[in-house]
Order: sequence, then C-alpha cells, then structure tokens
Amino acid sequence: MSTEMRETESLSMGALSLVLIGPDTERRRGIAKALGGPQADIGRELSNYPRIDDLTGIIEGDHDAVVIDLDPDPERALDVIENICSKDASVTVMVYSGRADSELLVRCMRAGAREFLAEPLSPGAVAEALIRASVRRDEVRRHKKASGKLLVFTAAKGGSGVTTVATNFAVALAKHSGSKVALIDLDLALGDAALTLGLTTKFSTIDALENVSRLDSDFLSVLLVKHGSGLAVLAAPDDIPASRPANNALEKLLRIVRQDFDYVVVDAGSRPGEMHEVLFEAANAVYLVAQVGVTELRNANRFISRYFDGASTGKLEIVLNRFQSRNMEIDEAAITNALTQPAKWKVPNDFSAARRAQNTGIPMASVESQVSRVFAGMAKAVSGLKAITEKKKKFGLFG
Repeated sequence: MSTEMRETESLSMGALSLVLIGPDTERRRGIAKALGGPQADIGRELSNYPRIDDLTGIIEGDHDAVVIDLDPDPERALDVIENICSKDASVTVMVYSGRADSELLVRCMRAGAREFLAEPLSPGAVAEALIRASVRRDEVRRHKKASGKLLVFTAAKGGSGVTTVATNFAVALAKHSGSKVALIDLDLALGDAALTLGLTTKFSTIDALENVSRLDSDFLSVLLVKHGSGLAVLAAPDDIPASRPANNALEKLLRIVRQDFDYVVVDAGSRPGEMHEVLFEAANAVYLVAQVGVTELRNANRFISRYFDGASTGKLEIVLNRFQSRNMEIDEAAITNALTQPAKWKVPNDFSAARRAQNTGIPMASVESQVSRVFAGMAKAVSGLKAITEKKKKFGLFG
C-alpha cells in the first residue's frame, strides 16, 4: 500500500460518525473522551435534547450512530430515541446512564436503542459497542439498493478511441444532467482516462480492487479525484498489474460506486475478458465504440456475437467514432449488417480538435463543436432530457 494510502487510512477507514447528545457538559465531555479514538469520530455535539423538528438535520447528516445521555431527563431522552428510530432505522442509537434501572433499559430497547452503556464506562464495553455499530453500518450499506445507472464503454479493437468517447461522454453527462457522475477506468493495463482529462492522481482502481475487505463509501471517496466539470474520476494504475483482480472485488466496487453516484461511466478498454462479462451483466447500457473499416467491423461483429445474444441486445448501443459521411467505401447497409443493428451515435472525425484536447487536457465536450453536440445528445438521452434541435430556416419572397 502507498504512503499516501496509509496516511489517509485513519481518516477514512472504519471510523463511525457520531452525534453526541447530553445537556450535562461534564458528562458529555466524559463520554466524548471514552468514545474518542480511531474507531469513532464525533461529528456533532448537542447540549439539549432536540425537538422533533430538529431531528431532520441529524438524520440527513448521514451519521452512523447517535449517543444519548439518559440521566438528565430520561423521559425526554426516550422521546428522542423513539423519534430518531422511527425516522431512520439504519442509525444505531446508543444510550448511557449511571442508573442501574432494568425497567429503563427495557424501555430504551423498545424505543429502538441498540446499545446501553452503563457507567462507569469500561474501555472494553465501549470498544465492543462501536464494533457492533460498525458491523451494522456495513450491513446497511451492503444491502442498500445500488440505484445509479451503469454505463459501460468498450471496443472490439485497440485504437478505436473508446477512452476519448467515454471521457467526453462522462464530462457531458456531468454538465447536462446536473447529477453526480463518476468515471471508472477499468482498462487496468493501459488505461489513460485521467490523463486524457488532464488530471493528476495519487490512487487508482487497483487500490480499490486490492483492498476489497476495507472498501466502502468513505474509502472510495479518498481514491477519487475531481474534474473541473464536477465529474469524479477513479484512474487506472500507472503500472500494469501482475494479476487480474477477483470478480467479487469488481462487483463490490460497482455496487458501492452505484450507491454513491447517479451515473457511473466505465471505460472498459478494448481487451475483452472475464471482467467484461461481469460489467455487461450489471450494465444498464453498453456502448460499443467502433470505426468504419473492414477489420474494425469484423471484430465488432465477433464481439457482438460473443457477448450479446437476443436477451441482452437491448442494452447495446453502437458508437461510430471518427465518422466521415463522405468518401466511405463501405455503405450504410453493409455497416448495419456487420454490426447487426444500426449505429445509434456517430462522432464526427475532427483530428485537430482531438489533438488539441489531448495536448491541453480540455475535453472536446467542453468546447462548442459538432463533436461536443453529439456527446451532449448522448448525455441528454441517458438522463431523460430532450435534445435541442435546430429549426430549419424557411426562405420565401420576404426572407
């Protein structure tokens, strides 16, 4: 593991985000000291029992556990416990008290409290309670529905421009959808999506896949780098990996990133393998990037025959890259026959714009052109927005 990873681990790995509620300042300081350490981070302290209207801010703050002092006012504390648990059952509520009252303990558990810490607090009891809360948090995240759309870009032949298309599409999607968009570079051997976007990165996809036991939303957020468009990027490694990551690691990565983002764009490269089958099965749409040429179309046909049968053809969209409508030796009918379906998207050939984007790190999707309009159309189609069509001018006697 890299030095940067070790330095960041204590800030992101496993630490529970806690809200501490207690009117008594001295008692609150005491429990804060007992809870402090690498297992927990007290993100918020409240010196009063919150009203029902104030609980929304606590719940929407995405905290893992709420710790409540019972002793100053048990009845009000019980109301807080019940209201928190009724609004969000995934939050672990812990209570602490110096009273040896079994009836109060039963009432707390009925209200929804998961942990009861008796004073004086022992380090072992506190550590065990935090471990149980951490396990519950991970279980909730594991079962949380992965609702983000997975959009996979691939090619049947190297040099088709799959990274250029994937990165520009992702930038356009972040720009036009107004939603959270992530770009994952899964071309592990020779991926350069981050470089194409002019980004410098510390971590890579391999850091996620080789640390699957500790992979969660917090850990993922450390690995991602932000592009100026708002796009979050997980880069490919600088070095070619010695071995292929396990499928379960890839599946977990996809599940977590789809929980945190509305759209997940994957650059899968042009080397079909076992990983592609996992991606294609999970994808909402697969974009096959190809060029008009005999070898490219032949490989695309073989690719479609291998990975897409009648049941999965519906998620496949063909993108013809560097397309020139003039001077084509292969006609539209032959192209459609080779690809088994009409190409849905045609990205115009603009060599100078592509070279300029490579040298400056400014995506073509960010600069107004015929090419950027295609990427905007693709992004709007995915996000459900209507593409803006230009009205044809009518000419008459009066102009």
